Amino acid sequence: MPYTTLIAPEDLLPRLEDPGWAVLDCRFSLQDPERGRRAYREAHIPGAVYAHLDDDLSGPVVPGRTGRHPWPDPDALAATLSAFGIDETVQVVAYDDAGGAIAARLWGLLTWLGHDAVAVLDGGWPAWQRAGYPVRGGEERRPPRRFVPRPRPGLLVTAGDVERVRQDPAWRLLDARAPERFRGEHEPIDPVAGHIPGAVSAPFAGNLDDGGRFLPPETLRARYAALLGEVPPERVVCYCGSGVTANHVRLAMAHAGLGLPRLYPGSWSEWITDPARPVAREATP
Repeated sequence: MPYTTLIAPEDLLPRLEDPGWAVLDCRFSLQDPERGRRAYREAHIPGAVYAHLDDDLSGPVVPGRTGRHPWPDPDALAATLSAFGIDETVQVVAYDDAGGAIAARLWGLLTWLGHDAVAVLDGGWPAWQRAGYPVRGGEERRPPRRFVPRPRPGLLVTAGDVERVRQDPAWRLLDARAPERFRGEHEPIDPVAGHIPGAVSAPFAGNLDDGGRFLPPETLRARYAALLGEVPPERVVCYCGSGVTANHVRLAMAHAGLGLPRLYPGSWSEWITDPARPVAREATP
């Protein structure tokens, strides 16, 4: 059976030499976009290739129209994945050093393209290091393969869709950012603070324990039961600052057996490009 949500470091370890497995290092810093690549070159999981959030996992930014990390074109992403040596037969494992915050983006992209055999390394690079597992430096490449995209458009929603459902009690809009950003008390990245009116705060960090591992499925189920109430997961839309950490919430729900909610990929940084769209700065009950 493929790994479709999370994989533990001890389960990845014996697969490092398996050509049917591809490990992608997704370490990235918004404050220093090249820090992850430098860290990868210094030391990474053996066999891993580096996937850069801006260059590999996002489309081109159009100022005033898109968010900070636009969802990529499926054919362009398929070409990138092909160069990474991924096709429909390959089990993909993504990791980072941020509790899966960036790696979950790759998980979300592959799931959208119909590739279910993708998992995030639980605990990521810190857990791998703590276990004393092997690492190596430099850059690595895998032999290219042909990735054929099979997009699932129903997993994504537009700003117009969000506007239609954000106040509908039959739907739930979850904001994955930190609580202070949701409330509009502190906005370190985007030019406008606040949240989409009608959204509920669901910070992605609440999916993790103190060691940076995902909480047990039963704990995650209880967390999202409290957030969703009577709303079924198929009527849940997740967003964040730019369509990255919202995938962490989607991953947690999938790992908890709750199905796969939808994603607003443009997220807050796209929402605020149109001054006609409403903004809330008070906490939602």
